[in-house]
Amino acid sequence: MLTRRHLLKQSGLTLGAGLLFSGGFSMQASATSRSGFWLPEESEPHLRTFMQWPVSRAAYDDSWFLADLQRSIADIANTIVEFEPVVMLMDQRYEKKARRLLSDGIEIWTIPTDDLWCRDSGPVFVRNSSGDLAVSHLNFNGWGNKQPHPNDGRIARTIADRLGLPFLDNGLVGEAGGVESDGAGTLIAHESSWINPNRNKGSKAEVTRLLLDALGADKVIWAPGRSGADITDYHIDALARFVEPGHIVIQMPEKPDPQDPWSVAAFETYDILQQAIDAAGRKLRLTVLPEPYDIRVTAPDFVASYVNYYVCNGAVIAAEFGDRDTDSEARKTLQALYPGREIVMLNVDPVGEVGGGIHCATQQQPAT
Repeated sequence: MLTRRHLLKQSGLTLGAGLLFSGGFSMQASATSRSGFWLPEESEPHLRTFMQWPVSRAAYDDSWFLADLQRSIADIANTIVEFEPVVMLMDQRYEKKARRLLSDGIEIWTIPTDDLWCRDSGPVFVRNSSGDLAVSHLNFNGWGNKQPHPNDGRIARTIADRLGLPFLDNGLVGEAGGVESDGAGTLIAHESSWINPNRNKGSKAEVTRLLLDALGADKVIWAPGRSGADITDYHIDALARFVEPGHIVIQMPEKPDPQDPWSVAAFETYDILQQAIDAAGRKLRLTVLPEPYDIRVTAPDFVASYVNYYVCNGAVIAAEFGDRDTDSEARKTLQALYPGREIVMLNVDPVGEVGGGIHCATQQQPAT
């Protein structure tokens, strides 16, 4: 089974090409998308949440584990539907079995899927000043053709067609999990997930222009990230998220470990964000969440990210990992960051075991 944070099995593991990029570069452009659409911040009201039912035997050859993973996806969906509508995408042949796990309130759309990562392969909804929606296509290619995606690669266009929405495609290749938007003109991203020949062959300036245009933003704050160590090339949404314009929450270990390239990359991103100025000319405020240590799953490729939470109408759905102290601290911090929303923490360890989290498994459709 290929996990999304599958460490490279080779002697003399290096920090990866991503750490060789120049850090802290940002490029401004007169970028509200040429179409007039932009990506709203996640905490704005939603019409619904989309999710995908995982079935791929190319990704999960262990049938027992796949069943556990499907139960975790059902748990996430059943929790979110208490706060807003949820649509689960799947081939019709899986519907009868899936319905046993899913709440009656969850709508099933017959759109075939491969894997669960709706953040990456699902539709990225953008909105204009009139409140109209469109789908900005990021041309999902299996994280640089690392995983087969015959169904997932068609999901965004299929949903746009079903909803009768404009389908905007400027040729950019990537995933929504690889970029964070404050909804007010500023993006943060790791270069390793975008300025990478497995997605985009253009220069940094060219990729920046395409990303700004696709998401209707004015400025990208780039950090190097880490290329080649996991399937995503280090998505930013496992490390740092916008809470609101000018405010980022980031998960950090207590101190850097020079022997751990993930730690090195995380501290590099932190330092860049700490010095950065957003599109409105503000210095960013950073709130730090702790790294959990005493957790149920200790595999080296397990993703234990509190930051990979999902903000839905009236709630924040986050993971807990069995570390009593840090789970409690994460809950308190999230409650302070999102006052008035219920904080719901779930055991979704199977999702962490394959290199992701709750945010990776969801995609919001903003209210119009």
